[in-house]
Amino acid sequence: MRAVCALPAMMSKTAIEQGALMDRIEQLESALEIALPEVKHIRVEPARRLTGPGLIWDRPGAVLDIYFEDVEPDILTGLWQKHARRVLDALGWAGEDLIWRRFRGGVNLAISAPPDQLYSAIFAAQTAWHFCAAELLQTGPMPFDDMINDLKTVMAQEENPALIALIAAASAHDVDILCDDHAVSLGHGVGSRIWPTQGLPAPQDVAWSDIHDIPLAFITGTNGKTTTTRLCAAIARAAGKVVGLTSTDVVQVGDDILDRGDYSGPGGARMVLRDPRVQIACLEVARGGILRRGLPSRRARVAVVTNVARDHLGEYGVMTLPELAQAKFAVARALAADGVLVLNADDPNVVLEAANVSAAIWWFSLDAAAPLITQARTQGQPCAYRKGDALVFFDGTTETWSIAIADVPITFSGAAKHNVRNALAALGVCTALGIPQNAIREGLTGFVSDPRDNPGRFNEFRYNGARVFIDFAHNPHSIAAVCDALSVFPSTRRFLMLSQPGDRSDQDIDDAATTALQFQPDLIVAAEIADYLRGRALNETPRLIEASAIAAGIKPENILRASSPSKGAKVILDQVQPGDLVLLLVLSDRERVFETLAGP
Repeated sequence: MRAVCALPAMMSKTAIEQGALMDRIEQLESALEIALPEVKHIRVEPARRLTGPGLIWDRPGAVLDIYFEDVEPDILTGLWQKHARRVLDALGWAGEDLIWRRFRGGVNLAISAPPDQLYSAIFAAQTAWHFCAAELLQTGPMPFDDMINDLKTVMAQEENPALIALIAAASAHDVDILCDDHAVSLGHGVGSRIWPTQGLPAPQDVAWSDIHDIPLAFITGTNGKTTTTRLCAAIARAAGKVVGLTSTDVVQVGDDILDRGDYSGPGGARMVLRDPRVQIACLEVARGGILRRGLPSRRARVAVVTNVARDHLGEYGVMTLPELAQAKFAVARALAADGVLVLNADDPNVVLEAANVSAAIWWFSLDAAAPLITQARTQGQPCAYRKGDALVFFDGTTETWSIAIADVPITFSGAAKHNVRNALAALGVCTALGIPQNAIREGLTGFVSDPRDNPGRFNEFRYNGARVFIDFAHNPHSIAAVCDALSVFPSTRRFLMLSQPGDRSDQDIDDAATTALQFQPDLIVAAEIADYLRGRALNETPRLIEASAIAAGIKPENILRASSPSKGAKVILDQVQPGDLVLLLVLSDRERVFETLAGP
């Protein structure tokens, strides 16, 4: 078992920076900043540590992202194979490996490393790249032996033999081990024990009989992962379990919110898995965390991919939808040996990527006659599907369980198809976690789309006789799902508020705005998100939204602007009357919008 270690270091970052190696690396980077763009149009992103399974592979180490315009990829990968292997061997890492991954306009170049040498791995990768660049530029490199000797000095400061021994012992006892720069823990939750990184016990001094893992679920996808995570947690609570939950909003144990913010990466997961109260964990894992560091554990009982849609392309070498699907499917690498992968049979990108994994798959679909559902039933594989007006689970032999869709509040009697899928995903996840059917039923029937259970996700309010919906939908796929759900709702007039982060491309903003017009609004408010300008000028994004709406046929007089989502909501709410329908796509400022809807 390979450990998932964020920074198992015996030294501080300051100590590293004081070394001669860091001076050499800084000299190298300064030289390349000048030479490479002029000669070969190459851009090198800062190296990052790989601490767990991710897109590239399942090994700890370091990776460089190299972007270029006029270099043959074969040349770069050949240089990497040559120089990275030379560096690894010189460091005494003969058992470590190297890999590369090509993408449009660049390559990822990675090496593996011992789990107590991940900062050293960064310097090793940079050193290997130095010799690649020198050969590419046909310039003299720095002395190889000098750089290797400096690197070995760093390695000696970072090495932690006690950690390596504990990792081996954890594998022998079949329990998880998590480590970072401050602490190392064995097991999960109620079965966990934790020690400071610099005060680790010898394996024979650990009370192994007290240590064990807990049922663990990873939930990922482009859209629906937060709702699915919260729904799974609600079901586990109905089973009487203390649940640890991470999401893009909070990290939570039971009823206690430990912190607010985006905790969909490894840091939030370690916080939950080290809490001695936790009996079961439902962890949202987003694309960013998977690509930057990798997944937080290799012991998940179940993982789900809700869907794969265009969003956040262009980062870390993920340029296309198939590549984004590969990144999401990294959760398959984090499954325990008997783990289950729950997948959306209605999503073509999910279906295509599923052919590349060997894990046991439980499909879910809105169609009981979908080809993959029919195939699963024929082959005796568990699956979940909509059958008439009910959600059904097939255990591989018979339809063992069903619930009326009308009894699952978040589906709005089936109108919210995206939440029907989320409920089916949760049904598969919680069954795989071993949660009994009565608790699954109680969780599904008790979970509602309000600010308490599912804040910001298809929340309904009544305001001055109008129906008002708030949703976090921010890409065309999620916006289309919300608009589809609301298409069957009667209305006298329709009001729409739309906002977008500034780091989206002009085309992305146009696609989102155009998709939102499926709501058929009578009036649109384009709201600025001042905290999310991300390189754009103030009011630039609302102008783009307005231009897209006008190009689609909306009259300019029916388009207003607001300086924030809360002010945009107020502009609309001041006008609504009984019979109106309002959609507020709120990406920021949510609590203030809730307060406005709550009234004085």
